[in-house]
Amino acid sequence: MTNLQERGYLLTEQVNSNSLNLDQISSLELVDLFNSEDQKAVAAVAAAKTQLAHAIDYTAERLRQGGRLFYIGAGTSGRLGVLDAAECPPTFCTPPELVQGIIAGGAGALVRSSEDLEDRAQDGEAAIAQRQITQLDVVVGITAGGTTPFVHGALNAARQRGAITIFMACVPAEQVSFDADVDIRLLTGPEILAGSTRLKAGTATKLALNILSTGVMVKLGKVYGNRMVDVAVTNQKLRDRALRILQDLTDLSREDASLLLERSGNWVKLALLMHWTGLEKQAGDRLLSEHQGNLKAAIASYNIAKT
Repeated sequence: MTNLQERGYLLTEQVNSNSLNLDQISSLELVDLFNSEDQKAVAAVAAAKTQLAHAIDYTAERLRQGGRLFYIGAGTSGRLGVLDAAECPPTFCTPPELVQGIIAGGAGALVRSSEDLEDRAQDGEAAIAQRQITQLDVVVGITAGGTTPFVHGALNAARQRGAITIFMACVPAEQVSFDADVDIRLLTGPEILAGSTRLKAGTATKLALNILSTGVMVKLGKVYGNRMVDVAVTNQKLRDRALRILQDLTDLSREDASLLLERSGNWVKLALLMHWTGLEKQAGDRLLSEHQGNLKAAIASYNIAKT
């Protein structure tokens, strides 16, 4: 069993030999050192590419069946999960319940440190029960050092309920093992500031979550080419983005693109379908629903039906 009291053996807790004189170097040298070490975060994500691909496929499959994606963590790991979940509705127009972030200590821990609460495995178990996790759901446990009881408790409870479990840590499996459906190890090495996993470990985690959530949304048809066609048009910036997408893909003028967007109910994907098929809003909406929101599949189906 892992000794949770003595953690000095963990990769994330070790001393970085490249920064032993951190308190003596110039500001420019400090920036150079950070930049050099941060390259390791990108390399760590690349080394975990196969596991990340499995995580994308598992998650997309479950969400197609009506499941949900949960991130769970404490401290920086928890905050990164909440951040990624919070970005999904504006980026992909997903309902808030589809991707959720759970952090030890609740919403208050987002702005005020509550790291002592990460030691309560029972709180992780309770969080899973409260959200009524089922076999359709996916739960990603994020813990840089790999030992967080809150995360372990949550993942164990989720597994008992039949959910897909994904373990994301920045220490090798031989230091902390965990039985999950997907085991993602982001090995960034010792931090410049020893033990401060909000640095390289946090950066690698953010990169990995970017890949996971975006990859899943691509698989779910939330993207056309590389365009954000399910963007939520909720402010001027996003309206401008929506109009530029329509103009780029249809060669419409700004004014005509604006009229089309309004006719679609401010849904870029539906606006494109209406423009390319000539369907009105209700019929286009129905066609998209028949193809789980996949624009290319809906257009292909329409073209086949015409021939």
